[in-house]
Amino acid sequence: MKVLIILAILATLASIFLHYKRNKDVKKTLIALVTFAIILSLAVMGNLTRPVVPIYIAHMILVIVAWGGLWMYVLRSRYYWWVIFSPVLTIVLFLILDYFIGSSDHIL
Repeated sequence: MKVLIILAILATLASIFLHYKRNKDVKKTLIALVTFAIILSLAVMGNLTRPVVPIYIAHMILVIVAWGGLWMYVLRSRYYWWVIFSPVLTIVLFLILDYFIGSSDHIL
C-alpha cells in the first residue's frame, strides 16, 4: 500500500512537470504544486481524526477526491477549489465534536 502511495505521489509530480515542459505555463505549475502540498498536508493532518473511525474514513475518501480534483486541474485546467479543500470539513467536524464531547480520556 505504501508503494502505491509513493507511486501516486511521483506520478502526480511527473505529470505536473511534464505539463510544464510541454506548455511552459509557470502560473499553472505553481498553482498545481501548491495545491499538491496542501493536499498532502491535509492528508497528514487527517491522522488527527483517527480516534473517530467514521470521520477518518470520510477524511481519507475526501483526500482521494481532492487528489482527483488536482488531476482534473492538471489535465483539463479546471480548478474546483471546493473539491480540493473538502478534507478540511472532516477536520473541522472532528474539532467541533472534540470541543463539545471531549477526548473521553478521563472517567466521570
